[in-house]
Amino acid sequence: MVSDGLLGAAVRKQNGDRFLTGRIEYTGDLRMAGMAHMAVVRSTHAHARIVAIDTERARALPGVIALLTGEEALGLAEPIPHNLDPAGLGGQHAEIRCLAVDRVVYAGEPVAAVVAETAGEALAAARAVTVAYEPLPAVLNAQDALAPDAALLYPGWATNEMIAGETADGDFEQAALDADHVIDGELRIQRTSAAPMEPRTYLAAWDERAQRLSWFGTTQNPHPMRWVLAVALRLSESQVHVVAPPLGGAFGLKMHGHPEELLVAILSRMTGRPVRWAESRAECLLAAGREQRHRYRAAFDADGRIRGIEDELVADHGAAAAGPGWGMAFVASLAVGTGYDVQCCRVTYRVVVTNRAPWSGVRGFGKESANLLMETIVERVAETTGLDPVEVRRRNLVTADRFPYRTATGLDLDSGDYHSLLDKVLSKVGYTDARERQAVQRAAGRHVGIGIAFELTPEGADIPGALVGGYDTTTVKIAPTGHVTVLTGVTSPGNGNETAIAQLVAGRLGVPLELLDVVQGDSSLCPYGYGNLSSRSMITGGGSALLAADELGQKLRTVAARMLEATGPDAVVLRDGFAILVADEGHAIPIGAVAHAAHTLAFILALGIDPAMEATCTYRPPNIRHLPDEHGRISPFASFSNAVHAAIVEVDPETGVTVLRRHVVGHDCGTVVNPAFVDGQVYGSVCAGIGLALTEELLHDADGVLRTDGFKSYLLPRATDLPQIELLHQCTPSPFTALGMKGAGESGLGGAQAAIFNAINDALRHRGARIDALPASPARVFAALAQADQAVAA
Repeated sequence: MVSDGLLGAAVRKQNGDRFLTGRIEYTGDLRMAGMAHMAVVRSTHAHARIVAIDTERARALPGVIALLTGEEALGLAEPIPHNLDPAGLGGQHAEIRCLAVDRVVYAGEPVAAVVAETAGEALAAARAVTVAYEPLPAVLNAQDALAPDAALLYPGWATNEMIAGETADGDFEQAALDADHVIDGELRIQRTSAAPMEPRTYLAAWDERAQRLSWFGTTQNPHPMRWVLAVALRLSESQVHVVAPPLGGAFGLKMHGHPEELLVAILSRMTGRPVRWAESRAECLLAAGREQRHRYRAAFDADGRIRGIEDELVADHGAAAAGPGWGMAFVASLAVGTGYDVQCCRVTYRVVVTNRAPWSGVRGFGKESANLLMETIVERVAETTGLDPVEVRRRNLVTADRFPYRTATGLDLDSGDYHSLLDKVLSKVGYTDARERQAVQRAAGRHVGIGIAFELTPEGADIPGALVGGYDTTTVKIAPTGHVTVLTGVTSPGNGNETAIAQLVAGRLGVPLELLDVVQGDSSLCPYGYGNLSSRSMITGGGSALLAADELGQKLRTVAARMLEATGPDAVVLRDGFAILVADEGHAIPIGAVAHAAHTLAFILALGIDPAMEATCTYRPPNIRHLPDEHGRISPFASFSNAVHAAIVEVDPETGVTVLRRHVVGHDCGTVVNPAFVDGQVYGSVCAGIGLALTEELLHDADGVLRTDGFKSYLLPRATDLPQIELLHQCTPSPFTALGMKGAGESGLGGAQAAIFNAINDALRHRGARIDALPASPARVFAALAQADQAVAA
C-alpha cells in the first residue's frame, strides 16, 4: 500500500530559516581562491559600425588582468547556440557572438570585456576603453522596421522579419458575414522587463590540468546550459560542470542564451583564474519582452455568442538573440481564444527585429498577452450588445462537460469548471452589490470601475527541436541509515518546489521530512533535466519523483514483508517512519532498519528484486501532442491552469491616477501539493500583473538608449500600491498528470492585468473614453479623458 500523507499540507520551506536569516549562498556569495572580476564594455549606439577599440589606457590601469574584444573572441569560441532558433520553424537565423565583432545592433550590446582583481577596478577599466563608431541608420520600432526602405539589421536577411506564422481554424470572413456584429480594434502592449530581485551572476573556473570547466550561475536550466558552454567552447559535455545555486527569482530571464554566460568561461580559460560577473540593475533592465501590437476583429451575435476572432500580432523583439524570447509571440498565437468556445480563430504573428535590446523570457511567456486580448474583446462584445460582461463570459466559456476540449488554435485543454469558478469570484466580490454601489458613486461624480477577467495559463511546455522538455527525471535513494536523497532534473527559481517534491516522496516512503534531502541544479549529480520554465517543476519533477518513490517503496515493502513474515509487499504500508503490517498495525519495523537490512542482507531479504535501494524514473505527461492534427496544429503544453479575477478601481479624473481598491482572484491549478507555495506564486503573479497594468514600462530616448535604467524610473508596484489580494481556490484535477497537478507559477499575471485594464475602461466608459494601450499611466488615462471631452465639445 502507498500513502500520500503529506499531500495538501502547508509544509514550511526546507532551509527556509537560512533564507530568512541571510545564510543561504546565492551565486553572488560564492568566493574562490584567486577569483577575478569581469566588467563589460557596452555599445552607446543603437546601430553603428565599430571603427576601432582603444584599450591601451584601460590595460594600464591598476588591477587589470586581461581585456577581450570581439575580434579576439572569434578564435576562442563559436557563436552562442540558440535556445530556440527561429530557423527551426521557418524563420531567419542570426549568428550571435558573445562580443560584437564589426557592428553593434543595439545600445547596450557587449563590445569588450575586462578582467581585473576587483569589481571596482574592472568597472573603471571598462569605462576607460574607447570605442570609435560610425553611426548607421537605426530602426527603433516595428513599424519603421517593416517599411520597404528600412535599414536591415542583418546582412543576408531580405527583411527585418525574424519569423512569421499562423494558427487558424475556420473561415473568419464567413463567420463575419453570418454574425450580427463585427468589431475591430487595436491593442498595444508595452515593453517590460522580468526584473527579478537577484540580477544575473556567473562564476567560471577553468582547470587547466583537468581540462575541465566549473561554472556556477543564475541559470534556470543547468543541463542545457552545459550543452551551450560545451558547444561554444569546443569541449565535450563531460568537460563542463554546471551548478545553479539558489536563485533569487528568475521569471524567464535566467534561461540560457546570454553573452555573459560564455564570456566568464572564455576569460577564465584565458587568465587561468576564476572569473566572476555580477549584473548591475541597469544591465538587468536591458533585457526586454512583451512589446507587441494586436489588430483584431471579432464576429458575434446579438446574444453575445462569439462566432470568430481574427488577430494580427506584430512583436517588436529588438535585436536577434540566442535566447528564447521570440517564442512568446508564437505562444501568444496559440493561446488566443483562451478558455472560450470560439470555433473560428485566425491568428497571424510576425516577430520583427529592431535596434533595441532583445527580448528575453519573461513570466507569462505570451500567455498573458493572449488573455488580455481575449478579455478586451469580451468587454467590447458586452458593450456593443448591452449585455453584462459577466453574462457574455457565461455564454462563451467552455462548459465543464466538454473536457478534454480542443481549441480553435489546436490546444488540448485538460479540465476545468470555469463557470463554477466565475460564480465563486462573483460571490466573493459581491458583484451585484458592487454594481449598485458603482451607480451611486457615479452619480456623485466618482469614476469607479469594475473589471472581470478569465485567465487560461497553458503550462509545462515541450517545444519540438529545442532543449525545452516537457518531461523530466528523478532519482530517489535511501541510505543504510534510512536517510533519503532525491536528485531531480528540475530546479527551483526560489518558489519552494524542492519542498513540495520532498513532501511527495516523504509521503510515499513514509519517512519524516527531516530525513530527506532534495538535490537540484548540479549537472554532474542530478539526472539530465530541463530545469524550471513554463511552471513545469511539479508536473514533471513531482511526477517523476512519485514514480521513483513508488519503485523504491515497492522494494522497501518487499524487504519489510519478509522481515515481518507477511504475505507480500501489499501487506505492508510505509507510514510515520515505520514499515507497518496492514492486518496488524502493532507489528512494525523502523524504515531505517528495513533500509539497513536491504543493504546488508540483500542475498537473503532482497532476492527476486533489484537490490539497489534507489530508483530512477522519468515522467512524460501524455497531454503533449507534437504530431500535427488534420489542420496542422500541435499542442505543446501538459496542463492548463485557469483563474477568474475581479478588480475594482477608482480613477481620479483630475490627474488620471488609478487606485486599485480591491482585487479578488479564484484560482484552479488542479491538485495542490503545498497550498502555501501555490498561494505565494499566485500573490506574486498578481502583483506582477498589477505592475504591468499600471506602471511598468521600458522607455528609450530618440537614439535608442534605455532611459528607464533603475527602479526610480522603471516603476514596480510597491506594497503601499497594493490592496489585500483576496484569493480562493477550486480544484479540477487534470486527467493527464500525476495526481491531477497543473502548473501554478504563472497564473495570476495575465488575469490581473486584464481585469484592471477592463476596470479602468469601465470607469471611463460613462465619459465616452477608453484606453487601448498599456500601461494605464496617469498621462495615458488623463489624455483619454481629455480626448473624450474634446469630442463631446466638438
